[in-house]
Amino acid sequence: MSRFLMVVPPLTGHVNPASGIAEELAARGHEVAWTGTETVFRSLLGPDARVFGTGTRAFRALGGHGLASLRSLWEGFVVPYARFTTKPLDAVVREFRPDALLVDQHTPAGALIAHRHGLPWASLAPGAMELGRPYRALPQVEAWTAGLLAELWRRAGLPAAEFTDPRFSPYLVLATTGRALLGDLPLPPQCALVGPVLTERSADPAFPWERLDPGRRTVLVTMGTMSDAVGADFLDRTVRAVTRYGEGIQAVIAAPRGALPADLPDSVVVVDRAPILELLSKGALDAVLCHGGMNTVGESLAHGVPLLMAPIRNDQPFVAQRVAEAGAGLRVPFARVGPQVIAERLRQVLDETAHRTAAQLIGRQLMSGGGAVSAADRLEALVTGSPTVS
Repeated sequence: MSRFLMVVPPLTGHVNPASGIAEELAARGHEVAWTGTETVFRSLLGPDARVFGTGTRAFRALGGHGLASLRSLWEGFVVPYARFTTKPLDAVVREFRPDALLVDQHTPAGALIAHRHGLPWASLAPGAMELGRPYRALPQVEAWTAGLLAELWRRAGLPAAEFTDPRFSPYLVLATTGRALLGDLPLPPQCALVGPVLTERSADPAFPWERLDPGRRTVLVTMGTMSDAVGADFLDRTVRAVTRYGEGIQAVIAAPRGALPADLPDSVVVVDRAPILELLSKGALDAVLCHGGMNTVGESLAHGVPLLMAPIRNDQPFVAQRVAEAGAGLRVPFARVGPQVIAERLRQVLDETAHRTAAQLIGRQLMSGGGAVSAADRLEALVTGSPTVS
């Protein structure tokens, strides 16, 4: 039995894939613990998970588009969260004494502490943002990011001569995607493409299953956990698309209840959080309208469900473009697409069988990566020092 410490940000799209890997490790008899914002992890992992809290403090990227969103992500979340958690994470490692750490690319403190204690660690890449140097054509942007990471390394008291980019473990990088969504993006040699990590999640007793109309085609609308501040106007346009032009379509919108009017027609169901895997596995969804986040896209394609994507920031435009090029969905501009066009593109995704056929094909390709089983195999090999699992 080995001990694994999961170091991921308190964000649903990052916790979910890590939890699938954690469950597979636990099923093999390993001891797994988490560290981070305990209140968030408890709500996502349940009462039985072992969580070492690092304190509670609000960190939030402000949003924006393009390079502004990148700056917001790093200066508003990644860097301050790393500074806040480095010291308590060191104490967690001393107490739990893990054999290895699984460190999300957006929680660099985990890599810093692993290096300090001489522990093996694997990077978890739940998106394409930090894979293959997406900003290699913009050296000033790369230099800026490298400077932020170097400063975190210095603040952690680590020798400058030993600097290692904390986003990329020299031992193993687990990416929950596949070539079908990455194209020819160059990857580090230690990168393993394990595909989507699907795992059973606790059923949501509050979800209004009785409101799903079998006479309508159902579309899940979700714009991600970090898009609340910029997504309200797009959600309003989507509601108008469904109510004015979307005859025969029902939208399940995952968003804060206050983001939309209370008096909505039956064709629009608003929930704080949608059990996407449960909806997909029960065949309740005919399409997904989302921001192009890698997890939502991967889970949808794994179930052969086509997508309409309105990418906002980070790796979302890249992922959305790959899906559209593969024929598994369509892409619309987030900031300026109108209700009528949203409805027209939704109908295309729903009516043209080629989109569903392509989604099923890509889904099979992604699932061939092995998911949680392959990830756990590689983490076990990391601890034992065995050769990399092929």
